Amino acid sequence: MLGAAAAALALAAPASADDKPFNGVQISVLLEGHPTTDAIQKMLPEFKDKTGIDVAIEVVPEADITAKELLEFSSKSGRYDVVQNNIIYLPGFVKSGYIVPLDDFLAKHKENFDKADFVPGYFDTNVLDGKLYGLPVYGESTFVMYRKDLFEKYGLAAPKSFEDIENAAKTISEKTNKEIAGITMRGQQGIQGVYVWAAYLWGFGGSFLGADGKSALATPEGTAALDAFTKVLKDYGPVGVANFGWEENRLLFQQGKAAITLDATVNGAYNEDPAVSTVVGKVGYVPVPMKSTSPKGGSSSLAVHSMYVSAESKNQEAAALFAAWATAKEQQLKSIETDPNSGVTSLSALNSDSFGKRYGAFKEGMIAAINAGNPQYLPTVEQANEIINNTGIAVSKALAGTASAADALKEADDANNAALAR
Repeated sequence: MLGAAAAALALAAPASADDKPFNGVQISVLLEGHPTTDAIQKMLPEFKDKTGIDVAIEVVPEADITAKELLEFSSKSGRYDVVQNNIIYLPGFVKSGYIVPLDDFLAKHKENFDKADFVPGYFDTNVLDGKLYGLPVYGESTFVMYRKDLFEKYGLAAPKSFEDIENAAKTISEKTNKEIAGITMRGQQGIQGVYVWAAYLWGFGGSFLGADGKSALATPEGTAALDAFTKVLKDYGPVGVANFGWEENRLLFQQGKAAITLDATVNGAYNEDPAVSTVVGKVGYVPVPMKSTSPKGGSSSLAVHSMYVSAESKNQEAAALFAAWATAKEQQLKSIETDPNSGVTSLSALNSDSFGKRYGAFKEGMIAAINAGNPQYLPTVEQANEIINNTGIAVSKALAGTASAADALKEADDANNAALAR
């Protein structure tokens, strides 16, 4: 009995320093404003209790994060141990030596890393030349969301084409005397507007780059895509749509002030959340249309946002451990319960009963969009940031009416080709 009691006392004793080799280590993490970030912040005390690592998280909008990272990387500041971004920037980050492979670090912390649990399409985008550089914290595609109640009221069928979208937007805008916007989408300059316009670009048969590797925006397909996008927003969109990013667009739709939107699949979680939405149960979800009969790629995105470890970090192993913990299935399962997070990258979380109960209204449409997602939806070359910025200027000029679609895209092609030639 005495021996058993001693053993019990030993098990109840606090963890020794050897159990927490990173005790007292501090790391700095730069993340996007997103439901996954909100969930991770809530769980940080658990991570510190488990590892002893103090984590300071800085949160910035997605539209600002790339420029901030490039500034810190290029100056070798070492300010951030872990950064988050879209995988389209991975090739450039790797070639410039800004981030490090994670394979050796993860081999030491297998309890926090289960490759088989990640959605393969998300995980594989982080592998370059056989090395793993990032861990996917969230993924998404795009689909069309429409108000089923309004469509039924005005005798409209679910939109299957870009023409259907425009016709429905026109009908509802006119029938409601513009009290309800016919459509809302992101129009903000930069990656926000480009991310949604890209659905039109690919859907009309265009692409960012041609077979020769040069910018290919100012084509008949690209011009028609930009004309269609700007027309529907200018004629039937909300006031101020040129400044709409993800959040502004999402809020307008979930507040019942727009009839249609084309945006990220994660938006479905907000639409169906009674705590923040007035359109719960009123939304239909359909694929992004395809107008071209000979497309160069799919019109739905495959967007993966991952955590990377900075080459300038003085605590790379602790940083990799945090990235592994933050993306592990245990944390992803918890995130579904605390935040509107439908962008989980864990198969366990995606297939959980909790996910089905919360997001059953759009789960099928979301998975279909992911499976049809175009990995080249946004350019993945080293000059991706410049190409997106130049394209964003063209979209904004066309939307503002300061340049025709053809002229704006020609300017973008010239700027993009200059960047590609460097």
